[in-house]
Amino acid sequence: MKVPLFVPWISNSDLNSISSALKSSQLTDGPVLRKFESQFAKLTKSKFAIGVSNGTEALHLSLVALGIGKNDEVIIPDMTFIATSNAVVLSGAKPVLSDIDSSLNISPDSIQKAITKNTKAIIPVHFAGLSCNMKKIKQIAKENNLKIIEDCAHSIGTYFDKKHVGTFGDTGCFSFYPTKNITTIEGGMIITNSKGIAKKLQTLRNHGLSRTLLQRNKTQVPWEYDVETPGYNFRLDEIRATLGVSQLKRLKTMNLMRKNSADYYSQKLKNISGIDIPNLSNAKNHVYHLYVIRIKPEFGVSRNTIHKKLFKKGIHTTVHYKPLHTFSYLKKYLTKNEQFPNSLNAFKECLSLPLYPKITHVQQDYVIDNLLKLRK
Repeated sequence: MKVPLFVPWISNSDLNSISSALKSSQLTDGPVLRKFESQFAKLTKSKFAIGVSNGTEALHLSLVALGIGKNDEVIIPDMTFIATSNAVVLSGAKPVLSDIDSSLNISPDSIQKAITKNTKAIIPVHFAGLSCNMKKIKQIAKENNLKIIEDCAHSIGTYFDKKHVGTFGDTGCFSFYPTKNITTIEGGMIITNSKGIAKKLQTLRNHGLSRTLLQRNKTQVPWEYDVETPGYNFRLDEIRATLGVSQLKRLKTMNLMRKNSADYYSQKLKNISGIDIPNLSNAKNHVYHLYVIRIKPEFGVSRNTIHKKLFKKGIHTTVHYKPLHTFSYLKKYLTKNEQFPNSLNAFKECLSLPLYPKITHVQQDYVIDNLLKLRK
């Protein structure tokens, strides 16, 4: 049996929507994007949603729109995908790494210790679909006059204190990469409650032009526009926006399917010595972009050995993520005294099991049975 790490769910409805969108006379920056943005804002109860080409650029544009750049420091978790760091570096700022806590999210205590006179922002990453402690992070930001840019790449449908993640900070940034809870193949979204920030983001994603393509095409002189600032071509086209609208209709269903599959893993693995499952006390607020277990010493077999042996059985697992401080280009941003014991320990122990909306219990049982056969 083959059990891939992830399989995107592209339905017939998705395919039909894309086919219809291809017949449009305007294939980018058009009316379907505006519809997707409006629906996304409604879902998250934010005032503005701005579609962009991917989640990395959602972070990058947020930093630029907030005026963060050269000589500024931005605190990010050590345990995240490299995109979080890349966005900071590409904005001209310095990434400052912070350790994680037992939830695998950024540690508020570590954030507090990392703040300097040059710190301008925090990027909390809601890891695997579980919210960071936004109450504590907001308090730290307020006390130190810091911006918050939430990295919500894993967490569409995740709530904290009954509010959707992404609405606690100045902006919230989402990814629609194929493995995410909904996909537009590539694509991203920024949400904000600030009209001024939204306007900057809309301008920056569109070469710095003062008018959108839709606005220009409605006039007799479409070339009459101003360029207010140097910008980028980070627009989201109509094809991907159409897929987003179609997928958004199934978001609750797909998240529930993920949760049910995660619950199945948890029920089968919760009493196994040497395996730590995700904290079930937070299960109702978890959308399980990932299902991450931790292999403890008492299991008797190393995480790497488990990964290799499962792979030979056709079961694909992986590790999320290699700590950022271990990458060569980020070493120059570190000081000699920085330590990240929690993220290093998590990196040694964590293993992401196959999880996607249409995974079957038969497939999960195959994963579980082969995993437990390896126990010493």
